[in-house]
Amino acid sequence: MKNRRGRPYDILCAGELLVDFISSGFAESLEEAKSFERHIGGSPANLCMNMSRLGNNTCLVASVGKDDMGGYLIDFVKKTGVDCTMVKQVSAPTTLILVTRTKTVANFEAYRLADARIAANQLPDERLQQTAIFHTTCFGLGKKPGQTVIMKAARRAVELGCQLSIDANFATKTWPDREDPRKFVTEFCNLGAIVKVSEVDWERLYGSPFERAEFAAQYFINMGASLVCVTMGGDGAFIADRKKGEFLPARKVEVKDTTGAGDAFWSGFLTAWLDGHSPIDCAKAGRSMAEIKIGHFGPLQSKVDKMLIYNDI
Repeated sequence: MKNRRGRPYDILCAGELLVDFISSGFAESLEEAKSFERHIGGSPANLCMNMSRLGNNTCLVASVGKDDMGGYLIDFVKKTGVDCTMVKQVSAPTTLILVTRTKTVANFEAYRLADARIAANQLPDERLQQTAIFHTTCFGLGKKPGQTVIMKAARRAVELGCQLSIDANFATKTWPDREDPRKFVTEFCNLGAIVKVSEVDWERLYGSPFERAEFAAQYFINMGASLVCVTMGGDGAFIADRKKGEFLPARKVEVKDTTGAGDAFWSGFLTAWLDGHSPIDCAKAGRSMAEIKIGHFGPLQSKVDKMLIYNDI
């Protein structure tokens, strides 16, 4: 069955599926955290599930361990409607991340194991030909062999007519050398990718203070990106394509948990993009989806009526 972009899958997300242990109470550091609650995690997995909740046809490519946590993750993702036929269980233990519950930018520590074991047979050309958007993250590109497999698949995906999307969620804790992530982000831009980057991502990736969203957006556009969204938390977002840029202010909402807010935003954004909305309207849909997530602790549990995120469009 073909979707509104003419392919069976609206999006294929390749990268990390893991367990987040989020501090039960708000904490500025992991040292302050006294107890943790288990939640499903991984940016591509969160994006995939949120897009499924919004009614999109989704596929996740990831690797987890042959252990209880790996089974728990696969079962959870399947229940949201995501196609998990390309999620494999491998001999390495499931990846775990400790995360602080916070109202700003979370602190975390990653224990990377199974997530980087993605193999080439999980990304066959047949599946890429069926996909409208191929999405990954800097985290997912941060460790071999998954890094090599995902990059090769991204290049093939473009040849097969996919639109690339990347979350430039770079962090030195998962990728100490800045040169490699810059190289891969540059290549994604050269391939016409849609890019999501936060002000914190920018500073971590390029080692310079974030001063103007317009400059950051134009930087990626100049490298070849087709559309860029610079998110600035409570200050809003700046969206630019090759014709113009626009600013979208944030709105005040009660904050229960910011973990996964960026993934929620991107799920609304890409859903609206698939429906043919303008860049600013895509950002408005993303803002609405992020507000829903920020007001909820942990992953969203149920379907989200797409019309809820289109109220402001």
